[in-house]
Amino acid sequence: MSKTTSQTGKIVTEPLAILGGPKAIPDGNTHEDLFHWPIVTAEDEQAVVSVLRAGTMSSFDITRQFETEWADYQGVPYALGYPNGTMALLTAMYVAGVRRGDEIICPSVTYWASTLQVFALGGTVVFADVDPNTLCIDPNDIERHIGPRTKAIMVVHYCGHPADMDAILAIARKHNLKVIEDVSHAHGALYKGKMVGSFGDVSAMSMMAIKSFAIGEAGMLVTANQEMYEQAMAFTHYERALTDLTLPEIKAIAGAPGFATGLPLGGMKGRMNQTCAAMGRVQLKYYPQRIVEIQKAMNYFWDCLEGVPGIRPHRTKPGADCTMGGWYNPVGLYRPEELNNLPVETFVKAVEAEGGRSCRGVNFPLHTHPLFKEADIYGDGKPTRIAFSERDVRQSDDSLPVSLHIEDHAFGIPYFKKNQTDLIERYAAAFKKVACQAEKLSSK
Repeated sequence: MSKTTSQTGKIVTEPLAILGGPKAIPDGNTHEDLFHWPIVTAEDEQAVVSVLRAGTMSSFDITRQFETEWADYQGVPYALGYPNGTMALLTAMYVAGVRRGDEIICPSVTYWASTLQVFALGGTVVFADVDPNTLCIDPNDIERHIGPRTKAIMVVHYCGHPADMDAILAIARKHNLKVIEDVSHAHGALYKGKMVGSFGDVSAMSMMAIKSFAIGEAGMLVTANQEMYEQAMAFTHYERALTDLTLPEIKAIAGAPGFATGLPLGGMKGRMNQTCAAMGRVQLKYYPQRIVEIQKAMNYFWDCLEGVPGIRPHRTKPGADCTMGGWYNPVGLYRPEELNNLPVETFVKAVEAEGGRSCRGVNFPLHTHPLFKEADIYGDGKPTRIAFSERDVRQSDDSLPVSLHIEDHAFGIPYFKKNQTDLIERYAAAFKKVACQAEKLSSK
């Protein structure tokens, strides 16, 4: 038994810190290097400063280069840069054919930008439940939500876990639906050896400052479909309409002869700031090797907790040729029935008292929010959710039982950026210490 393992065992048996015992990680506030992200070097700084000094923040020559490199990384022919993931996802909905009165199906447990902007197209959303183990949209709960106006399925690779694309694509083909992938949590993740974001008809993602691929405030749309790519450009990239569009039927509208450029079909500007594009080009050079380090660290954390009651890893199964990519917003799965029904909030507070880090946890279920039930955002005289619908798609809270109780069955874990095993063992010991002494908290 190593010295470290021996120390870890001692930590686990000591009294809980929340009950007056010693902390498992008394120096936890000194480990910032273990968690710091993104990794910014002089190369990133030089790339950004070069754009600033040239005054080309609003040009798109560097962005074009970044788009080409990102498309190659994703394994698709086309990529288009955006100022944020929200705009990229809105455009993905547009090129998927969503118009006034149309519906998309989206998991309830996700960030609002996976769906809320559909209202800007006059469309609406029907929420599906999530799988309790992957936390991604449950393929078994999709078909009951399909209606005559359903146009697309929004697939979110939630917290880095690839969704079950085989099952989802089969449903989409059966019902002639488009598949949109939201890759904001899963840059670089693999599903059966292939990059997520390369399965659907169109994909989009955020690249904002805390994502696993973080370049400031930016987004990207990718697709293998040239028509969708050019539709996206015409929708939001008006400056490129005359130079980059080639399909006659699209260029005839967006690239019509005018004073200087075409006009954006969506009336919105989708240009990525070139400081972000410049940083993105540098980050992409090192991202594949950096996320391998993250994957080793996060998997080691869960390996240290193998067999601990009440907590399960949220990760892909070993040997499945699937990965968690940059493992954005890592979480664990909570089994309160194994811990005397200790509430997850109490468990998390006890871990934090040990000097551990519980991070952010999961999003609340969107289908329960008043904005998706009663809010009349645009003054239509009825809730925006059903303003142009042929049916009332609003859902009761208990209609999606897994989503409704998701916050009771998931918790945040430390997001390690470096595989420093001695420190990772100590953080794992904090979780194990609380789980193994849960009965003391239950009776508190």
